[in-house]
Amino acid sequence: MRILHAIHSANPRGGGPIEGVKQLALWNTRSGHDVELVTLDTPDAPWIERLPVQCYAAGPSRWGYGYTPRLAPWLQKNHGRFDVVIVNGIWQYNSYCVWHALRRTATPYVVFPHGMLDPWFKRHYRLKHLKKWLYWPWAEYRVLKDAAAVVFTSEEERRVSRESFWLYDCNEWVMTYGTSQPTGDAEDQRRQFLEAYPHLEGKQVLLFLGRIHEKKGCDLLLRALAANLAEEPSPEVHLVFGGPDDSAYANGIKLLVERLGLRDRVTWTGMLTGDMKWGAFRAADAFVLPSHQENFGIAVAEALASGLPVLISNRVNIWREIETHGAGLVEADTLAGTMELLKKWRGTPREKWSQMRVNAVQCFNQCFDIERVASSFISMLDHLGMRGRSGRRDFRAEADPA
Repeated sequence: MRILHAIHSANPRGGGPIEGVKQLALWNTRSGHDVELVTLDTPDAPWIERLPVQCYAAGPSRWGYGYTPRLAPWLQKNHGRFDVVIVNGIWQYNSYCVWHALRRTATPYVVFPHGMLDPWFKRHYRLKHLKKWLYWPWAEYRVLKDAAAVVFTSEEERRVSRESFWLYDCNEWVMTYGTSQPTGDAEDQRRQFLEAYPHLEGKQVLLFLGRIHEKKGCDLLLRALAANLAEEPSPEVHLVFGGPDDSAYANGIKLLVERLGLRDRVTWTGMLTGDMKWGAFRAADAFVLPSHQENFGIAVAEALASGLPVLISNRVNIWREIETHGAGLVEADTLAGTMELLKKWRGTPREKWSQMRVNAVQCFNQCFDIERVASSFISMLDHLGMRGRSGRRDFRAEADPA
């Protein structure tokens, strides 16, 4: 099968969506499929040459929306080489341009919203939501309506996505997402990480790995940690923030660390990749993410793959899988809920926590291993009639509903 992924940027700072695209592309290529990417990055962006498959960078793009005059002509010239185009993300030029360029052609496209229809954004960014309403009827509504399928990575994402806009019509599909197994020597990775941060040796390490963003509940985590330590002091408990920490919001979180008296309890590593990322998972005692909105959570799956139990909110859309497998703890995305997460973590007997590590790996293997996901992805495209297409058909009528 010939597959083109369209995404706003391949910059790894973008988090889960591009990581998921790279993993899918890599595994689908290994299985004999032809996969390419098209992005709105500039051609000389340093991350382009590190991609596992061929990429056309259509930038430079303008504004946050990402408009570039180079994308539409490229799609019009090249779409016929592909059986299907996969649109990753909405609200930016890559989704609208794919729709506009392909709507009168025989090339179908599929959309992964990657959580961008979650009503949390509607409730917390009201002005932005109003602007989106002005854009929705003539752009993204049509992007979704004309797609062969709109793919959600959990039943929870599919359910809540219907709540953002009353004008909503698309062929819904649910497909589990995932990531790859850890690579490299586990003990060596742990050693490398602790050599870089020797003060963490012997500590009870809580690991937060990802973007430092308002929706991730970073402020809840810090306030809950301060309250928990005030109630039950312990010199061993330490929090590691692993992720890009140079944004205005991240700077505000650093000020909160100071105000709460947690300077000696928090380590900032910046973005972690490769062996250092896996080393952080190996050195930690638990992964924590009290997020207000999380479509999937690639870092959650990576923690599970590393045998690391997770402390998450019930707004991380894979929380049911975590709970069912006993691979971590789940509470509400509130201060009280986050405090309860930390209290339960510290009160869990060592032998039960050891079993949770075993459960974490089992949960990953059964639910989120990219090899299984990549196979399911191709099966979905086959079911939608994408392989060896011979003219456009009514894909929405042929596909089974979610």
